[in-house]
Amino acid sequence: MSTRQDWGARGEQHERSNGNLEREEHVDRHDGDSVVDIATVAQNAQRAQDTAIEQRAEGKPEKPMHALASMLGPAFVAAVAYVDPGNVAANLTSGARYGYLLVWVLVLANCMSVLIQYQASKLGIVTGKSLPQILGDRLGNGGRFLFFAQAEVIAIATDLAEVIGGAIALNLLFNLPLLLGGVVIGAVSTVLLFFQGGATHKIFERLVIGLLLVITFGFIAGLFIDPPNPLKVAEGLIPRFTDGASVLMATSMLGATVMPHAIYLHSTLVNDHYAQRKHKPSIKEMLHGSRIDVVWALALAGTVNICLLVLAANSLHGMTGTDTIEGAQHAIAQVLGPTVGTIFSIGLLASSLSSTSVGTYAGSEIMKGLLHWNLPMWACRITTLVPALFVLALSNNPTEALVIGQVILSIGIPFAIIPLMSYTHNRDLMGKYVDSTAKHVLCIAVVVVIVLLNVLLIALTFMGKA
Repeated sequence: MSTRQDWGARGEQHERSNGNLEREEHVDRHDGDSVVDIATVAQNAQRAQDTAIEQRAEGKPEKPMHALASMLGPAFVAAVAYVDPGNVAANLTSGARYGYLLVWVLVLANCMSVLIQYQASKLGIVTGKSLPQILGDRLGNGGRFLFFAQAEVIAIATDLAEVIGGAIALNLLFNLPLLLGGVVIGAVSTVLLFFQGGATHKIFERLVIGLLLVITFGFIAGLFIDPPNPLKVAEGLIPRFTDGASVLMATSMLGATVMPHAIYLHSTLVNDHYAQRKHKPSIKEMLHGSRIDVVWALALAGTVNICLLVLAANSLHGMTGTDTIEGAQHAIAQVLGPTVGTIFSIGLLASSLSSTSVGTYAGSEIMKGLLHWNLPMWACRITTLVPALFVLALSNNPTEALVIGQVILSIGIPFAIIPLMSYTHNRDLMGKYVDSTAKHVLCIAVVVVIVLLNVLLIALTFMGKA
């Protein structure tokens, strides 16, 4: 049996810079060969506390990098909306028709997306409510219903593009009929949605982020087989046009920058992310983490979109039949090989599954916030899926239905971004986190550009020129 030894405490006095003397207890405890120096532990704790106070005063996160990493995720889920089948079709068409000419448009569009998505997350973090909830609190009964009606139409139009894209992917991979492919997409996305919310919400985030990584690999794999000329890509960063048609294409690309459902959802995701956690970071920490989350997520989504355009510019430029997703996939398989074509189809399938799940999630939150109806997720899934299946059953040209869906989507953009920018500049809502005048002016400029471009796109579409 080991001998127990008691050690007395030794008092130590330390002279501090402010002239005060403080007595600290210094105890060494022997346990085998290890020694615990309580005075050292206390000093380290004091240093950590001082560092946290300094970081808090400077507006920096008080916790280490692993704590910051725990705040990432919501923006990556929202970013899935920016790599949906509609964007895939637009970027491939742009690259095949105009080469590298419009790379700068995607870069500009992505910068605007970063600002808008951060504003959505900021509103959710500071108020603790989603944009639909705030609208529901401030609108009358008639206003809430009308706002919900247009938002639900937008959700249906969004799901239309995503289900059609997935049906096309399954047709390319397994030769499934489009209608059956749409049913499969609806069923699998419903299973994904079972993980949304509650204790399994983190699993839902990881599944969507995993699909986003599959999308990334699927859409950029062709660049490794046939690398582009970096100088030509760099030339595409210089803003310019060649003719009126290229101006129209740039207008449609910029106008389709913002996805309304991604705005509604992002303001919800930042709060759902912490719903099951005992300890929630401070607002300042969450805003810091959200800035990093948004920049990284949108940088990834923007890179995927640019890579799609570059892939088409490098390998498909001048080829005919690339104005549909099926045609572009066949051209990719012909030029880069069937393996790359298959990988592209897998990326398209992942794009459809993730974006349609996120779109249904957004529709559920819109209904909950505006109408205060908390319907089961499967009911929300059916609401948006049935119209898409109806189109697949009756339409001879699914890609044309995609174009119509994008136009409907454009109509809903002002209803999302105008209230968002108004609320983030409302001191009663945001308190000390209200947008500065300079930032508000920048937000207004972005809103004006996007709204005008979408109005122009809608007008040109109905005139038959788009």
